[in-house]
Amino acid sequence: MIFYRKYDIISTNSDKMKLIKLRDEDINKFKKYMQESFQYGYESVYGKDKSQVLPEKDIDKSLNNPQCHSYEMIDDNNEIIGGAIVGINENNINHLDFLFVRVGVQSKGIGQAIWKEIEKLYPETEVWKTCTPYFDKRNIHFYVNRLKFKIVEYFNEKHPDPNMSEDIYEEDDGMFEFEKEMNK
Repeated sequence: MIFYRKYDIISTNSDKMKLIKLRDEDINKFKKYMQESFQYGYESVYGKDKSQVLPEKDIDKSLNNPQCHSYEMIDDNNEIIGGAIVGINENNINHLDFLFVRVGVQSKGIGQAIWKEIEKLYPETEVWKTCTPYFDKRNIHFYVNRLKFKIVEYFNEKHPDPNMSEDIYEEDDGMFEFEKEMNK
């Protein structure tokens, strides 16, 4: 049996899984599972691709940001089954950088359980923001229909995200930005 220090456990939402702060010894697995999850989403639409859809440097940028907090959802065998990285700001407009569910355990409510616990951790949040690629219907469904985010903007080559370089967009590429106003 694994014993956790009391302050490491964020959630005990069931006997089957717990949301905890990302442990140093799990960082490499966390990144690997996140990349596999994003790759799976991309390849389920476009087919096999040798290029890495989510480069490690993008994950590291969030992991190394002092405003970001990282969490892993573990099962009763202490295995990572999902996770999230959130950016917390003083203005209470916070950002979900990444949320993933490990390939092979999707569609079991894990993503919703992760998000439910994240919302509980940051009750002072007024607005949550996140984005997802336009092609990922599964993610769009998840954010809009399950988590109740609203699509507020579509970034593309004709309307680029002011926080990103314009050269990231290809002709048929784009990202939806989502927001969720809390206490509404």
